[in-house]
Amino acid sequence: MSNEKPENPTPSDAYAQSFARGLSVILAFGPKHPKMTLSEVAKSTGLTRAGARRILLTLEFLGYVSQDGRLFSLTPKILDLGYSYLSANPLWELATPYMEEVVQQTGETCTISALEGTDIVYIMRVATHRIMSVNLSIGSRLPAWVTSMGRVLLGGVVESVRDDILSKSNIIKYTSRTITDIDTLKGVIALAKQRGYCLVSEELEEGLQSIAVPITDRSGRIIAAMNVGGQSSRTTGADLVERVLPHLQEAAFKISQSLS
Repeated sequence: MSNEKPENPTPSDAYAQSFARGLSVILAFGPKHPKMTLSEVAKSTGLTRAGARRILLTLEFLGYVSQDGRLFSLTPKILDLGYSYLSANPLWELATPYMEEVVQQTGETCTISALEGTDIVYIMRVATHRIMSVNLSIGSRLPAWVTSMGRVLLGGVVESVRDDILSKSNIIKYTSRTITDIDTLKGVIALAKQRGYCLVSEELEEGLQSIAVPITDRSGRIIAAMNVGGQSSRTTGADLVERVLPHLQEAAFKISQSLS
């Protein structure tokens, strides 16, 4: 998947503006805004009230939005849009049993993500019953530059794309351990590519660390990353490398072979 796209796409004859506006309305809803009034939707999307109203009523007619008084919200039918991606993606069927093996072998949650813009997006997740301090599920997004899966994925794109992604990323200190120096980050990404895995310890959040490996297609191109995370109170980085990494690498190899 190429990440080379213009920062501000210019509308053309092939650009369906009304469709793009409809997507912007859908994306305006989320954890912080599960329900919104017409005015709030218009403000959030930059649309006029009349434009927002037309789109909301269309989405309501199609069953993707419901209305309760002045408040609009998404319906469960919206999940059909995401399921279309998952059901069309061979990873969904092929990877699950191998991810379940990793969870059984390590006792930790296993996740697969893909690169989208400057973020990683969770596309598969097999969880344990442990309570983590972060609440992540399919569709969750995290900055690529500061995560183990993100650094693995950044190692799989050409240098110019990687540099562009890093330049557009909001590189800030999440913890005292967060690497924010660009040259150091590039070195870490290069090392992860050379080693075939990436370990990140307490850079995104105190007490959390993870280790990730690449999943490749038949040409050897990195198309996704898979990781296992753990709490530093239970495990060390060295333990993740020694105990977890072999299971993770074996699973990733089998998934990559299956895709081929």
